[in-house]
Amino acid sequence: MNTQRLEEQDNIENRVLRSMRRIIRAVDIYSRHLNDSIGLTTPQLICLQRVVEHSNLTLSLLTREVSLSASTVTGIADRLEAKGLLTRERAPTDRRKIYLRPTDSGKEIVKKSPSLLQDKLSTALSRLEIQDQLIIAESLEKIVKFMEAENVDASPNLISNR
Repeated sequence: MNTQRLEEQDNIENRVLRSMRRIIRAVDIYSRHLNDSIGLTTPQLICLQRVVEHSNLTLSLLTREVSLSASTVTGIADRLEAKGLLTRERAPTDRRKIYLRPTDSGKEIVKKSPSLLQDKLSTALSRLEIQDQLIIAESLEKIVKFMEAENVDASPNLISNR
């Protein structure tokens, strides 16, 4: 390869890596902002939003709703309950079933919370032509493959699990 071609290749690689770093930083900065402004992490807010939306979820249903592991969702529910944002109630007909219900404080937090970063991204993507959306999806999937990260379990939520 000639020198100009190598410089172009370096420039492209730097652009890709810089863009990926910006995405990672944006998710991290947003998560910190969310925690500072409403006292919840992104996963906690996502779980609380689902509980408020459905107002009658079991832990297993919430786990499916948010695409996180059962142990992660259980820990999140424990923290949300400790903060007084949701309660657990046993079903009257089947005492083994426990429902998560939002408290008034939980509903208020959801109402005043900023929109999630993934919602902003989703809205922006939906404004693109389907072909452009497909190009972005395929490009990101190639990056995942290049990084040998195909087997990394990932929720469709932009979450920083700290």
